[in-house]
Parts: sequence; structure tokens; C-alpha cells
Amino acid sequence: MSRPRNRSRNRPRTLLGFDYGLRRIGVAVGQEVTRSVAPLTTLSRKTDKPDWDAITRLIAEWQPDLLIVGLPLTLEGGDQAMTQRARRFGNQLKGRYNLPVEMVDERLTSYEAEQLLEQRSHNGAGRSDPEAIDQIAAQLILQSWFDQQPTPEQHERTP
Repeated sequence: MSRPRNRSRNRPRTLLGFDYGLRRIGVAVGQEVTRSVAPLTTLSRKTDKPDWDAITRLIAEWQPDLLIVGLPLTLEGGDQAMTQRARRFGNQLKGRYNLPVEMVDERLTSYEAEQLLEQRSHNGAGRSDPEAIDQIAAQLILQSWFDQQPTPEQHERTP
């Protein structure tokens, strides 16, 4: 699928972040100038494949310039069983939508998302909603990508 429309290079970029999982895929949206990121949705997987129809609708609605996919690594930074699956998902996104895809280390984002949700709850007890955890994890992945990028001020200081 090609990009829905040609967008100006002078406008701020929109990004979608993905927390890829075997049961669900969390999605977040971000905007480059403000570096603001928000949880967007959680997609249930259909059989053993991502819900490509739902992803296509998100791509058409948000018209992102860049897709960020969380890369699940071991605590030591090595590959694990999900690492190759996440890479494959990123390659499929790139091939289907003709958009650039970057992978971001996502170590402990689901754990951090669960902790954030528990802190936000009134009593701090009970299990968090798995779909909310996936969305917050996608938000953390996308925020991590922004945190790794130089700010416009840093670009201006570079000789």
C-alpha cells in the first residue's frame, strides 16, 4: 500500500509507535515538534497475524511519516524469542505501507507501563487492564525514541 497523500517536508512529522505482542499490539501517536506522545489504541491479533485492516485504518487516519517499533531485548541487550518477531513485524510495516520504520529498545516498557497504571489508580491495587498496558508501553517506546533524538537547539549548536 502506498502512502495516502504527499505531505510537505516543512511540517512537523507525525509518528506511530507499536508495542508488538503475540496477543495484542499497543499503538501510540506522537508529534515531532512538541515531542508529545499519547496512547492511541490496542489491536487484537487475528489468529497468528496482526490485524492489518486495523493498522491500515490507523495509517490512513494519522498519515504518519515514521513508524517506531519496540524491539524486545534481554536485560543484557541480546536477542530473545520475540526479538525476531518484532523485527519481522517492522519489516512488514515498511513493505506494506512504504514508510520508514525504526526499531527502539523496549526493555521493561510493559513492566513500567503496569507500574504507571497502578500509580494512577485510586487505590494502587488490583491488576491493570492488559490493553491499557499495551498502549502505555507503546507510548513509552515512542517517548524513548524522542528522548534519543537531538532537540532543534542541539541541531543549531552543531558546527
